[in-house]
Amino acid sequence: DGRVSSVAVQELIEQISNVNKAKLIDHTGGVEEGAREIYNCVEKIIKQDILGYEMTELEGEDLGDKEESPAPEEEVFGDVLWDAHDEQEQMEAFQQASNSTCELGFEKYFERLNDLVAAPAPIPPLLVSGGPGSGKSLLLSKWIQLQQKHSPNTLILYHFVGRPMSASSESALIIKRLTLKLMQHSWLVSPLTLDPAKLLEEFPRWLEKLSARHQGSIIIIIDSIDQIQQAEKHMKWLIDPLPVNVRVIVSVNVETCPQAWRLWPTLHLDPLNSKDVKSLISAECNCANVKLTKEQEKKLERHCRSATTCNALYVTLLGRTIACVGNAGNIDKTLQQCFQCQDTVSLYRLVLRSIQESLQSDKEKGLLREILCVIGVSHNGVSESELMELYPELSSAVLASLVHSLHKMCLLTYGCGLLKFQHLQAWDMVRLEYMEEGENVSAYRQKLVEYFTTQLRVLNLICFSFNSQGRVTWRSADELPWLFQQQGDKQKLHKCLLNLFVSQNLYKRGHFAELLSYWQLVGKDKSSMAAEYFDSLKEYEKSCEGEESMICLADLYETLGRFLKDLGLLSQAVAPLQRSLEIRETALDPDHPRVAQSLHQLAGVYVQWKKFGNAEQLYKQALEISENAYGAEHPRVARELDALATLYQKQNKYEQAEQLRKKSFKMRQKAARRKGSLCGFALLRQRALQLEELTLGKDTPDNARTLNELGVLYYLQNNLETAELFLKRSLEMRERVLGPQHPDCAQSLNNLAALYNERKHYEKAEELYEKALDIRRRALAPDHPSLAYTVKHLAVLYKKMGKLDKAVPLYELAVEIRQKSFGPKHPSVATALVNLAVLYCQMKKQIEALPLYERALKIYEDSFGHMHPRVGETLKNLAVLSYEGGDFAKAAELYKRAMEIKEAETLLIGGKAASRHSSSGDTFSLKSALSPNIFLEHGQR
Repeated sequence: DGRVSSVAVQELIEQISNVNKAKLIDHTGGVEEGAREIYNCVEKIIKQDILGYEMTELEGEDLGDKEESPAPEEEVFGDVLWDAHDEQEQMEAFQQASNSTCELGFEKYFERLNDLVAAPAPIPPLLVSGGPGSGKSLLLSKWIQLQQKHSPNTLILYHFVGRPMSASSESALIIKRLTLKLMQHSWLVSPLTLDPAKLLEEFPRWLEKLSARHQGSIIIIIDSIDQIQQAEKHMKWLIDPLPVNVRVIVSVNVETCPQAWRLWPTLHLDPLNSKDVKSLISAECNCANVKLTKEQEKKLERHCRSATTCNALYVTLLGRTIACVGNAGNIDKTLQQCFQCQDTVSLYRLVLRSIQESLQSDKEKGLLREILCVIGVSHNGVSESELMELYPELSSAVLASLVHSLHKMCLLTYGCGLLKFQHLQAWDMVRLEYMEEGENVSAYRQKLVEYFTTQLRVLNLICFSFNSQGRVTWRSADELPWLFQQQGDKQKLHKCLLNLFVSQNLYKRGHFAELLSYWQLVGKDKSSMAAEYFDSLKEYEKSCEGEESMICLADLYETLGRFLKDLGLLSQAVAPLQRSLEIRETALDPDHPRVAQSLHQLAGVYVQWKKFGNAEQLYKQALEISENAYGAEHPRVARELDALATLYQKQNKYEQAEQLRKKSFKMRQKAARRKGSLCGFALLRQRALQLEELTLGKDTPDNARTLNELGVLYYLQNNLETAELFLKRSLEMRERVLGPQHPDCAQSLNNLAALYNERKHYEKAEELYEKALDIRRRALAPDHPSLAYTVKHLAVLYKKMGKLDKAVPLYELAVEIRQKSFGPKHPSVATALVNLAVLYCQMKKQIEALPLYERALKIYEDSFGHMHPRVGETLKNLAVLSYEGGDFAKAAELYKRAMEIKEAETLLIGGKAASRHSSSGDTFSLKSALSPNIFLEHGQR
């Protein structure tokens, strides 16, 4: 009610107000509204302050092209599929490993590690060995920090392996991640296979390539490498000679170190001496203001002398247990209980029982067991929200209390928002305590299976209701197939894999090897796997209606094509990639950046197929679109230049290849200098703009540009009211300084129109788009991209408002612009003609539509050949028009030709026909069973 409820709350508010980096949200009103406000605030902080979302590409862009700005995540490193989650997990693992403030006498080990770096090559990897919990991760993370501080030219690539069978222990993902880090530092972007065997072959080459360029040492550190399944097989590059400036350090447990590696130079972590034991326990007790007597200290010193009781984890846990008892408790009794625990697992059991005893009811004790067991049987951990949905009786207060206790006592930790076991010994203890019987494990797995299956079903229902694309979360994709695999339920695993969005999620995050292993378990070879995906996609396509779902469909086809390419099924990869290209050209625009993405992927298949002429044409098209969309020095332009350079190199055109490589390299260097650190740069840029805006003096074109940029930034954050203020101020200033007919005013008008369109204020948007179009028509060249964009958005708006007569001249202008840009016989001109024909059909003007379809057909036949799917689609459109005009014979003839093309295409898709690509580049593609005419909207044709 707008009043502070108590003195305690008032004190809390005062404390928060004085804390740096604290955010106070002052809200009065309904609970739901308050929760929404908090959510929006936290989301904004995460995106801007923590993730540093990149917004540097907005300068000078039109808001109307908002949908064209974001890059698909995998494009950051060319064709590579990058998983931000895996990278974040490693950053958190490194931070947690280095969390201890005690050095535990590591100085002598630091010297040995420094000697390794300085030693002359060749030198095999260094083994850091020790028992479980001996401090290997802590040692390596502390040394990494020292190296980063004192040797800035040293490139350190690290990977901390977590629990066995978790994603962090999968060898293919580790090698892929390290390869990506090498590519990132070399500014070289090349297609990267996701095939595990080829990845293993290519990694040493990337290492050699970067070592030749890097001015300084390269150190690769893999912690707990023995937790990787079949480590010797999957890490065989370790035994090969390394480049002279590369050093490798791996840590292993003494008991599980592969025999062949025991010959390598080894740094063994000794048990803690009495001084380190005392220091570690004192540090824990001091945090809780607990004072031990001399007698208690002596008892502890005598106890911590065996190999299992003087390792770092055991002693830390012992110190935490004593500190938890506190001065008010019976420390001597606690010590007596601890002294009966002769290893870390038994000490963990004592800790768990003490937590159980502190709980008030049997219900809470039962929930503690459930939480630990569910986390234990999961693939990568479980989130707090998932636990509360799994157990509705679990209140947030009880969960917070349990998690706090388990985290404090080194049982659980957080990783990427998931609760997981902090150490392997904690996991072992839970299995021994709660899950010795196999039935228990199966029951908890089944509980998770039912939960994630329900989540998947709910998501699909929501998405089909609202026509949304976000059908599968990474959590469902990570857990569900893995759980089916652990249960040995091949039938359910098979069904799960045929959920296109589950497979797409895994593949797009680079989990190719994992996806492949699931298919191998259900007994499917590559060809049958491809055929089943095709069938699922065709079935899904029947339900697709509207532009958004078609764009989503195009993404699915592209994912399938890339997956098949990685499997080496090149002839079968062409069809889905071609289909993805067709959908994007139709649903978006032939000059849309996503069309460039399709062209690039299709070209990549032709390169592997050694059809270099086809590939070159597609790469050049992609380059032209990227340059028009982003400017001549954008990283995506550099990507196309790199691809062309690689193509020329394969054809022994070394001079052309070198020229393109140099150009691309300069662009990447420039982009890196401009961006600075990727993380946080967008935030700094926004703050700089805000400061600049605050100090604005007189009206100038630069100040107007600043206001426009601020408007764009707020628009992309969905803060439309603030965006409107800045965009209006920018427009007013530009009109005063430059005059109302200046092209910059058209940009501001276009941006404001896009904003009003977003808010469904269509009349306002219409007026502003019309003004912008008028200015750009008079000020810009007839084929200028900015003019084309305004034409497109105004035409779409007219169509949305039902003003079809007004839309016609704009669609006609779009045809003219494309003719001037690409020539009268280019496929993009045919697409524009088809769009105009669709509009005429909506207006019941079939006579005007007919010659447009006929002209489009001629262009498609000349460009792609007579058996191309786009030819088939246009024939079907013409068949429908002939039928409605009463010419049934002609309609039957046209439809028969269209069906012949579709049948030929189906043969290729099923893998029953050999490649049928002619020298002219004719290709076949997978086509929709949705309707006879993909081009005609609302199911009319």
